[in-house]
Amino acid sequence: MGYRSSAALAATLVLAACGGGEGGNAQGGGAGEGAPAAPPPARVGVVTVQPQSVTLTTELPGRLAAFETSEVRPQVNGIVLQRLFTEGDQVGKGQALYRIDSAPYQAAVANARAGVARARAAISSSTNLARRYGELSRVNAISRQEAENAQTGAAQAQADVSAQSAALRTAQIDLARTTIRAPIAGRIGRSVATTGALVTASQTDPLTTIQRLDPVYVDISQSSADILRLRQQILAGQLSRGGGGAARVRLRLEDGSVYPLEGRLQFADVSVDPATGAQVIRAIFPNPQRLLLPGMYVRAELVEGTQNGALLVPQRGVSRDERGNPTVMVVGADNRVKVRPVQTSRTTGANWIVTGGLKPGDRVIVEGAMMLRPGAAVNPYPFREGATPPAGQAQGRPGGQAQGQAK
Repeated sequence: MGYRSSAALAATLVLAACGGGEGGNAQGGGAGEGAPAAPPPARVGVVTVQPQSVTLTTELPGRLAAFETSEVRPQVNGIVLQRLFTEGDQVGKGQALYRIDSAPYQAAVANARAGVARARAAISSSTNLARRYGELSRVNAISRQEAENAQTGAAQAQADVSAQSAALRTAQIDLARTTIRAPIAGRIGRSVATTGALVTASQTDPLTTIQRLDPVYVDISQSSADILRLRQQILAGQLSRGGGGAARVRLRLEDGSVYPLEGRLQFADVSVDPATGAQVIRAIFPNPQRLLLPGMYVRAELVEGTQNGALLVPQRGVSRDERGNPTVMVVGADNRVKVRPVQTSRTTGANWIVTGGLKPGDRVIVEGAMMLRPGAAVNPYPFREGATPPAGQAQGRPGGQAQGQAK
């Protein structure tokens, strides 16, 4: 009897416990079904690395210089009577700029002309005298010495004509220089001399300056080591250039705007500055609107060449380890994270050029890499710069989908 009572009591307790469990499960939302579901794999944006051609550029500081510059100075002494141009205007080659008082030089020309006439008149007399003395010398009417002296006098008269003619030409040149003309065509600057100013042929200060501004030069200073590296890459076939090897150049102006016209490399200096280790490169740019002015500071973007088969990785996808070496996170075939050390050479735009550690087809994580650890399962999607990441959880991993639904 006691045994039956104990069994009935145990059955009652079991039923009570089951009833309480069902009620608790209804209230607790399935807490008693089993262990909590594992979180789904993290979604990460990846870039698939593929070989491509990339244009390499280098941005360097530069200064603008005029294509031609002429400092206008007087070549004769005198008083400035007129200024014949407007400051800042475009002047042509040979255009009259100043007039200097020419009266003294006109007198010098007249004096030189008189000297020429006098010398020519002396030729007739000395020539006739030499002829007569020659006849008399042949009949021994005069001494041979007197005849030779007469011939010498005739030759000197001829030479005197040449000397006087040269003096006349010099006087005419000085007279012409009283009108100062533009030696080149270009934009003329301010005038230092005014009407009434005394100028001299030996003065050091120019009267004005003319500059030819179309085209213009850009003088760029580049490290000799960089130039050597560039030349070695071209010789090794790692870089190629178009247009007969002439490098193209673009300009960024002082206000940050990009100059619309492209220039080309003119030449590189034949020597390296021993103090700075830099070599001057000169580029030439068209300047039809006269937007570029000598002395302006610019940033010159030198197009070095094209590298074929380059592997590009966005800079945001490259990190550094504790030693400062570059590393990337790649997604393996099993959609698990692997950390891989890489070698980089330089940047181009927003990308690193990777020279080692990656191969074509590798998927590099560029978004969502925070808090990831090597070996972690991820759900990759193709990354597009500026695009909104896709919403929701992984669709390509059945295990993760099942766990998300079971939850």
